[in-house]
Amino acid sequence: MTDPPRWTQPPRWTQPPRWKGTRRVLFTGGTILAQGVRIPAANASVGDEPQQSAMLVDGHLIAWIGSDEDAHRHHSSAHEHLELDGAVITPGFVDAHVHATSTGLTLAGLDLTRANSLTEALALIEAAARSARGAPILGHGWDETRWAEGRPPTSGEVDRASWGSLVYLSRIDVHSAVISSALLAEVPRARELDGYGADGLVSRAAHHAYREVALRLIGAAQQERAHREARIRAASLGIVALHEMAGPAISSADDLRGLMRLSD
Repeated sequence: MTDPPRWTQPPRWTQPPRWKGTRRVLFTGGTILAQGVRIPAANASVGDEPQQSAMLVDGHLIAWIGSDEDAHRHHSSAHEHLELDGAVITPGFVDAHVHATSTGLTLAGLDLTRANSLTEALALIEAAARSARGAPILGHGWDETRWAEGRPPTSGEVDRASWGSLVYLSRIDVHSAVISSALLAEVPRARELDGYGADGLVSRAAHHAYREVALRLIGAAQQERAHREARIRAASLGIVALHEMAGPAISSADDLRGLMRLSD
């Protein structure tokens, strides 16, 4: 067993931190990827910069980054010590293309990515209809290319599974959707729109028109719940900033204002 390396000069990030937070947590035993800082190889020799493997967080601020060898100086001032066991800590991620309402509705609503067949999809729709008790049903994620049937459900099949509810089901790529007969009737002169399908499959201009109607039907409370679900999911994945890609055919001005209010 070799002795820990001794650095010829103290690195610039080993200065004592200034305590400004309410809780201090010391992380050791990992790899810290700090923006603009080179991470030396594990076999760095004396005279090289030390491996960044430890970090001290003071409330919501990073107070210090350095090596495990230097971390002992902060044990006594930390409220908690977490061993990373080789895990990597990175700066927060940024998602540059988000539709918060649609994302939140998918997270909290009918997830058809789980369906491995048309039959399974219809069973999931029926279960969602039982829970909705007559409320509009918005789902996402069906992919007919993975199904033995090789086709999406028709509006008639959706009607039977949902007992005639207002239903909007976007495809996995969100460029088309299957809708119920009740929702088909919500757009006057829909048959004149590009992408209209009498069997309930809509794309292009028709899809945009029906998506606008579907999002208007959910109400302010469900909309806010969707926004919160999207933010919580993003935070759980280490995403610290979301760029909402709002637009007339995607959400609405009120939808965007509601999302921004959560950030106030």
